[in-house]
Amino acid sequence: MNFLRKNMIYIIIIVVLSAFALIKPLRDFVSEQMAMSPTVAKINNETMLSDEVLDIDLKGINTSSTNLKNLRGKVLFLNFWGTWCPPCRTEWPTIQKLYDLKKDKLEFALIAMQDQEEDVKKFLKENNYTVPVYIAESPLDPKILPVAFPTTYLIGKDGRIFKKEDSSMDWSKDSVLEFVDNVTK
Repeated sequence: MNFLRKNMIYIIIIVVLSAFALIKPLRDFVSEQMAMSPTVAKINNETMLSDEVLDIDLKGINTSSTNLKNLRGKVLFLNFWGTWCPPCRTEWPTIQKLYDLKKDKLEFALIAMQDQEEDVKKFLKENNYTVPVYIAESPLDPKILPVAFPTTYLIGKDGRIFKKEDSSMDWSKDSVLEFVDNVTK
C-alpha cells in the first residue's frame, strides 16, 4: 500500500502515456494541438474557392443569366442579400456607388436570396439600382452558403477570398476603395 502511494504519480504518467501510444485518434489529436501549425493545404482550402464551389447557375434579373464561375477573370464582388433584409437594403446605396466607381475593375454578382423575382425587379426599379443582380438556380456550396444577411465576398481572379463580410457595410468609403485598388492591380 505504501508503495502505491509513493509511486502513484508515476503510475498515472505511465497510464496516460500508454493511452497516447495505443490510441491513434487521441495521439493524432494531441499532435495537432501541440503543433498548432496549420498546413499550407488547410489554409488554402479555407481561403480558396474552387470552380466547383462557384459552379452556380444564375438567372439574371437586370443582366444576362450566367454561371458564377464564368465571372472569373477579374476580382469578384459577390453579395448575398434579400429585399426582406433591412441591413441589406441599408448597404445597397453604397454598393451602387462602388459599382459606379469600380465596375471596370470588379465583376459584380449580387444574389437575391429567399426572394421572388418580381419583388427583386420592383426593388431595383424603385431605387434605380443597376448593379448586376441574380437569383441562384442551383444549390449553393456550403462553403459560401450565407448564415447571415448580407454576406459579401471579395474574391480574387484565382478564387482566393480577399475579404468576407457577414454584416452590412459602407462599401463606398475610402478605405474600401483603396483596398479594391490594391487587390485589382
